[in-house]
Amino acid sequence: EVQLVESGGGLVQAGGSLRLSCAASGITFDDYAISWFRQAPGKEREGVSCISGTDGTAYYADSVKDRFTSSSDNAKNTLYLQMNSLKPEDTAVYYCAAGIGVHCLVVVKMGYGMDYWGKGTLVNVSS
Repeated sequence: EVQLVESGGGLVQAGGSLRLSCAASGITFDDYAISWFRQAPGKEREGVSCISGTDGTAYYADSVKDRFTSSSDNAKNTLYLQMNSLKPEDTAVYYCAAGIGVHCLVVVKMGYGMDYWGKGTLVNVSS
C-alpha cells in the first residue's frame, strides 16, 4: 500500500519561511516523479514542484521559482519543500504526490499525471 504523509504546514507571516515534509512508503522514489501540488480556496489545484525520478532534476511553477526549493532524501523516502519569502497568495493546502511514467514538465505546467496523493497540509500566510 502506498502512503504519502505531509507535515510542516502552519501559520506564518508574509516574508517568512516554512519547510514541508512528505514521508512516503510503498514506493521507490527512483521510479517516480515526486511532486508538490497546492490548492487555494476557490481555486484549482496547481503543480508547484516536481523532482524527476530519472535524473533528480527539479522543476518549478513560475509562481514559486526562486522562492521554493524541493529536495528529496531517497534513503529516507522523504520529500521536502523549503518555502521562503512566503506571500499571502501562497496560502493553500499543499499535497505531496507521486506519479510514474510522467515528465515533470507536464506535472508543473499542466497539473496532472500523479497516481498517488497525500491528504495535504495547510499553509496559511498572513499579511
